[in-house]
Amino acid sequence: MRLSSRPSRARTELDAGRYAPTPSGDLHLGNLRTALLAWVFARSTGRRFLLRMDDLDPARTGAEARQLADLAAIGLDWDGPVVRQSERLPHYQAAIDRLTAADRTYECFCTRREIQQAATAPHAPMGAYPGTCRTLTESDRAELRAQGRQAALRLRSTATEFVIFDYLHGYYRGQVDDVVLRRGDGIPAYNLAVVVDDAAQGVDQVVRGDDLLSSTPRQAYLATLLDLPVPRYAHVPLVLNAEGQRLAKRDGAVTMADQLALGSTPEQIVALLADSLGYTATTAAGLLDSFDPAHLPHEPWILDGNGLLQRSRCP
Repeated sequence: MRLSSRPSRARTELDAGRYAPTPSGDLHLGNLRTALLAWVFARSTGRRFLLRMDDLDPARTGAEARQLADLAAIGLDWDGPVVRQSERLPHYQAAIDRLTAADRTYECFCTRREIQQAATAPHAPMGAYPGTCRTLTESDRAELRAQGRQAALRLRSTATEFVIFDYLHGYYRGQVDDVVLRRGDGIPAYNLAVVVDDAAQGVDQVVRGDDLLSSTPRQAYLATLLDLPVPRYAHVPLVLNAEGQRLAKRDGAVTMADQLALGSTPEQIVALLADSLGYTATTAAGLLDSFDPAHLPHEPWILDGNGLLQRSRCP
C-alpha cells in the first residue's frame, strides 16, 4: 500500500549526490575518501553536490566546522547551504504520521538485550527483528509502560526482502524487517531520516561506505511505502586498520589535522586518496578529469600501524 504522494519538485531542478557525516568528531582518512568519491560521482554526472549533517545525536563542539574545513581543504565544494537533520524534525514526524495513519507502525518495548536474544534464537531470521511486539494488546502496552519501559516505534513491514541497484555491487537483494522509525528516546531513527531527507533534497545518487549496504534495502523499501524515489547507490570499500577493522582515531595519525601536523599537505593527502583508488592526482579536480567508476577497487584500503597507507589488492 502506497501512502501520500511524492513531494513536488521543480522540473528544472537537477538531481543530486550528497555527503552526510555525523558531527561527532574529526573526519578520518576513510571518511575523506568516501566524501571525495561522493563528490566525484556527483560532479562527473552533472549532479549537484550537497552536504548534510546527520546530527540527530548531540554534536561535539566544533566538529561540524572542522569537518567542513577539511572537506574544503581537499578541494570539495557544495551547492547551497549545509542542511542539518536537527532542524528537520517536523518532516520526520510527518512521515511517521502518514505511516501510522496507514496502520504501518507499532510500538516496540523490547530492550537491546531482548532483541539480541531473539535474533539468536533457533529459526530466527539472521539479524532481523522478529516482531515480538507486533501483536501486543493495549493492555500489554499499558502494563509495559507501567514498568517504566520506553517505546520505540517500528515499521509494520509486509516484505522480507527488497532489491536495490548499486554501481559497484549491481542488483543487491537484502533483508527487510520491522525497522525502527523513532527511537525510545523520541529521536527519529537514521533509517527514516535519511529516506525523508534524500527525497526532499532531490538526492538520486548515494555514495557511502559498503558497511551500510546490508541496511539499504530497508531504506529503499521504506521509501516506496512513502511514495518517495529510491536513489541509485554506490557502496564503496572502507579504509581498515591492519587488523581488518574499521579505521578509528586510536589507529594513529588518521585525521587531516594529524597528517598536517606530521608535515603532509592537502595535496599530498588527496594524492594518497587518489592512489588508493588507482588514480594519480593531487587535486579533487584532477581526479574528476580521469574518473571512471568502472575502475574503482572492490577491496578495502589498509592503514597499517605505522601510518603507511596501502591498498589491498585482489590476487
